[in-house]
Amino acid sequence: MKNAALYLASSALTAVALAVSPASAQSVSPPDDAAAADAGTIIVTGVRGAPRTIAESPAPIDVVSADKLQATGAAEFGEALSKLLPSLNFGSTHAGVFSVGRPVTNRGLAPAYTLVLVNGKRRHNGAFLNNSTTDTSGANPVDVDMIATSGIDRIEVLKDSAAAQYGTDAIAGVINIQLAQKEGLSGDFTYGTLYSANGKPDSWKGTFRYGTKIGDDGGFLTVSGDIRKRGGAWWNLAATDANLYGLPSGRTIDQVVASSGLTRAQVEANIADANARNAAWNRDGAHNGDPQIKAFNLGYNAQLPVTDNATLYSFGTYGERDAQIGNNFRRPNSTANFTALFPNGYYPLNNIDETDFQFVGGLKGTLIGWDYDISTSFGRNASRQFSKLSIRPSLGPDSPTTWPNLANFEFRQWTHNVDLHREYDIGFAKPLQVSIGGEYRLDRFRTFAGDPLAYQPATYTFQPGDQQYDWNVGRVASPVVQGAIVLSPADEADISRKVYAGYIDLGLYPTDAWYIGAALRAEHYSDGSGSPIGLKLNSRYEISPALAIRGTVGTGFRAPSLTQIGYAQTDGRTSSFFNAATGQTELRPTVAKLVTADSNVGQLLGAKPLKAEKTWNAGLGIVFTPLPTLSITLDGYYIKIKDRIERTGRLFGTGISAILAANGLSDVEQAEYFINAADTETKGFDLVADYSTGLGDFGKLGLTFAFNYSKTKVTDIVATPAQLFAANGTSLLGAGSVFFGGDKIGELEVLQPHTKLVSTLNWSKGIFGFSLTNTRYGKYTQRTAAGDDRYFGAKIITDASISAKVTDFATLSVGATNLFDVRPETNGPGNPQTGQGYYGPSPFNPAGGYYYGRIALAF
Repeated sequence: MKNAALYLASSALTAVALAVSPASAQSVSPPDDAAAADAGTIIVTGVRGAPRTIAESPAPIDVVSADKLQATGAAEFGEALSKLLPSLNFGSTHAGVFSVGRPVTNRGLAPAYTLVLVNGKRRHNGAFLNNSTTDTSGANPVDVDMIATSGIDRIEVLKDSAAAQYGTDAIAGVINIQLAQKEGLSGDFTYGTLYSANGKPDSWKGTFRYGTKIGDDGGFLTVSGDIRKRGGAWWNLAATDANLYGLPSGRTIDQVVASSGLTRAQVEANIADANARNAAWNRDGAHNGDPQIKAFNLGYNAQLPVTDNATLYSFGTYGERDAQIGNNFRRPNSTANFTALFPNGYYPLNNIDETDFQFVGGLKGTLIGWDYDISTSFGRNASRQFSKLSIRPSLGPDSPTTWPNLANFEFRQWTHNVDLHREYDIGFAKPLQVSIGGEYRLDRFRTFAGDPLAYQPATYTFQPGDQQYDWNVGRVASPVVQGAIVLSPADEADISRKVYAGYIDLGLYPTDAWYIGAALRAEHYSDGSGSPIGLKLNSRYEISPALAIRGTVGTGFRAPSLTQIGYAQTDGRTSSFFNAATGQTELRPTVAKLVTADSNVGQLLGAKPLKAEKTWNAGLGIVFTPLPTLSITLDGYYIKIKDRIERTGRLFGTGISAILAANGLSDVEQAEYFINAADTETKGFDLVADYSTGLGDFGKLGLTFAFNYSKTKVTDIVATPAQLFAANGTSLLGAGSVFFGGDKIGELEVLQPHTKLVSTLNWSKGIFGFSLTNTRYGKYTQRTAAGDDRYFGAKIITDASISAKVTDFATLSVGATNLFDVRPETNGPGNPQTGQGYYGPSPFNPAGGYYYGRIALAF
C-alpha cells in the first residue's frame, strides 16, 4: 500500500505540473540552464547534418544524462537505463552462465534488434550468445557493462528503425553512448547491500574521471575507469523435497538389495538413518541468483585539431570481468556425486574470465566543401569458461574437482567508415542536406575446445563404497562436467564474413515548418546471407511552434548472427521430468547438444541453413511543446519481422536418442538447433512528458511521465520437419518434447509485459537533492510446452535517493533501488528439488531491495 501511495503521489505531482498554464508558470522563478527541459537537448543520433533538439527530431528519441543514470543507484548499465526509459526492459537471467550478460530489450524485441553505438561508431558484439529465460534466440548482443560508466556523458536512444542509416540490424532502434569531454578530476565510491538474500549480498563500486585540454584549439583528453565487486547472492524459496540422503526417487529396496549385496534389513536401516539426516537439511536447493562479479573498466576519449580544417580523434575502452556462478545442488544420493569427494553434496560453480576492448581512431574536417569523417574501429570480446568446483562423474571417484579450461569464445569486429556531408542551396526554405558514406566490416566468431579430460569418452558404473548407503550401485554415473558448458574439437567454430555497405541520406525543408528525410542503404554479406537494400522515409511538419507531427516508414534486414550459424556445444543441465510413480515433476542431470544446421546430426533432425530476417516498420507521432520547459511526445509504431530466428524446443525421445547414438552421441539425451521459426508483428506506442521549472525559494523541480505499450503477435510458425516423423507418420519426439511449441510462442508474445509506466521526480535546493522514481511493470505470462501456463501480475518498483553537497567538492547521498523490496510473484508450483521456479522470469531484477550510500568528489 505504501508503494502504491508513493506511486500515485508522484504521478499526481506530474499531472499537476503538466497542467500548468503559461500564465501560472510566470508566477514562479524562471528555470536556469540546469532546470531546462530535456526537449532542448542537442542530439546527434538519427539525424545527419544540421544539429537538432529532441523536440525537433523527425523520429522519437530519448536522452539520458550520466547524472540520471547514477541517480538510479543501479550498478549495471542495462538495469539503470531500463529504469529511466519505458520502452526498455532489463532481462533478468539468474541461472547458469547466461546470468552474467543481462542485455536490454527494446519495444518488446530481443537485444539483437537494437544497434549500439559509441560516439556514433558501431560497438562490437560480445562473444557469448543469448540463452536466457526471456530470449533463447542465440544472438550475441553487445555487452554494455564492459564500458566504464564514469566516462559516459549521455545516452541517446533512438526509438525508431534506423536500418537505412546505421545498418540493417537497427530494427527496434539505436542506443548511442556519448562519451564525456569534461575537464577536471572527479570520482565516487558506492557501497550497498541487498535487503534480504543468501550468500554475500554486499557490493561496492568505485569510479574516476580526469579531463584536460590539449592545446588551445579545442583539443581534449578524458580518461575514465571503474572497479566493482558484487557478492554472489541467491533468494530461492526452500526446497520441498528433502530427500537428500535417502533412497533416490525411482529406485526400490529390491533393486538396491540386488545390486549392492546388502540385506533387506540393512537397506531398511539405512533408509531410517538417512531420513533422520534429511530432517536436519536446511533445504537450500540452488545457488542461482546474482553471480559474484569482480570487474574493472577503463576508457578514454580524445581529440586534437591538426589544422584549421582537420581534427584527429580517438576513443577506446578496455575491461576485464571475473564471474562466479552458482548452480543447482547435486544431492549426495544422486548419480552426480561420490561420498569420498562430497559427502554432503555440492553446488557446482561456473567461472568465467572475460576481456573486452575496442579502439577507434579517425580524422574529421572539411575538404572542398564537404565535411568528412574517416574512421577505423577494432573490437574484441573473449571469455574462458572454467570451474573452481565441479566433477565429471563419468571419471569415477578420482574425478578432478577443478577444471581450468572447459571452453573458450571469441568475437572480433573490424569496421572502417567514410562519411561525407554537405549542404546545397536548391531554392527551398533551407539548404538540402546531403550525406553519403560507405562501410567495410569484418566479423569473426571462434570457439575453442577445453581440457580433453572434460569431453573425451568416459563411462563409470557405481561400485559398492562409492556412496554412503550404496543406493546407486550398478547405475551409470552422469557423463558430463556438472553445471558446465564444455566444447570439444567437434564443436569448435571459426566463422567469419565481410560486410560491404553504402548509403545516401537526404534531408530537405520545402518550407521552414516541413522537413522530409530519405535514406537508402545497400549492403552485401560475403557469406551468402544476402545483399539487402534498406529504405527509410521520414517527415516532420510543424503545425505551430507548439505542435508538430512526425512519421516514418522503412524496411530492414538482419543477417543471422555468426553465433546462430556456427555455435555448437554440449552442456550438462538439470531438466524437468514428470515422475509417474510420485506424481511430481523432478529435476535430474541431463546432457543436451546444440547442433548446427550444417552438421550431420542437425540435418538428420531437420535443420536448414538460416535465412536472413526481413522487416518492415512504420511510425506516427506528435510533439507538443506548450512551454519552453514542457515537452510531450506520443509516438506509435508497427514492426513486422519475417523469418525470426529462434531456438527449437528440446528434442528428445527414443527416436531422437537413436539418431544421436548412431552419430556417436550416445551420452546425449536432448538436442536443439536454431531455425527461422516465426513471423511476428509488434504494435505499440510511447508517451513521454518532461517538465522542469524553478520554484523560487523552494528550489528546482523536474518531472517525467513515460508510458510504453507494446504487443507482439506471432502470425506464422515453422512446421515440424519431416525428419522428425517415422515412415508411418508417428512422431520421433517423446512425451513433453515439442519442436516449436507454446513455450516458444509465449516467449515472443507474452513473456514481456505489454505495459510499462515510469514517473520520476527530481527536486533540488541549495546543497540538497531528492529523486523518486516509480516504475510499474504490467502483467505477463510464462507459457510452457505442456500448456501449464503461469500468470504474473503487475508490480510497482520504487527507487529513491537523497543527496547533500557537503563541500564545494564533495557530495554525499543515500538511496535505495526497489525501496519496498518487491519481488516477482511466487506463482506456479516451483521445483521441489531446488526451490526454483516459484519466482518467474521477471522484467525487473528479482533480487529485491538494494540500499546504498555514495560519496562523490569533483575538483
